[in-house]
Amino acid sequence: MTDDEISLAEKRLDEVPPESDPEIDALVMETIGRVADKWTMLLIEELTEGGVMRFSQLSRQIPDISQKMLTQTLRSMERDGLVTRTVYPVVPPKVEYELTDLGVRLARAFCGVWVWAERYHDEIRRAREAFDARKDG
Repeated sequence: MTDDEISLAEKRLDEVPPESDPEIDALVMETIGRVADKWTMLLIEELTEGGVMRFSQLSRQIPDISQKMLTQTLRSMERDGLVTRTVYPVVPPKVEYELTDLGVRLARAFCGVWVWAERYHDEIRRAREAFDARKDG
C-alpha cells in the first residue's frame, strides 16, 4: 500500500456516504459476506505481502487455520476471482496461489479497515475496557 493510497483511505473515513441504491446494497452485502471473513482477509494479507505462495507456506503463515478451512477459503477465493491456482505437473504436486488483479484491488479496499483500526485502536480499547467493567461490576 502506498502512502497516497493510505492518505486517500484516511480521507474517505471522514466523508459522508452517498445515498444508497437497494440493488447495489444487496450486491455489496452479498460480496462482503463472501469475502470479508477472517480467513479470507488474512490470506489476502499474506498473499499481498508474500506474492506467489504455496499451500504449505500459507499454512505456516496462518498457523490457526486448519487445512480444511485453508482449502475451502482458497477455493472460494478462486471461485470469486480473487486468486489464481497454478498446478505444476511434478511429483509431488506443486500448487501455487497468487492474487489476481481483482484480489489486489480488494486488498487495497481492505486497507481502509486497517487505517481505521490504526486510527481508532485506543478508542476501541477504552470502549472495551468500559464495557467489561460494567459487565463485571
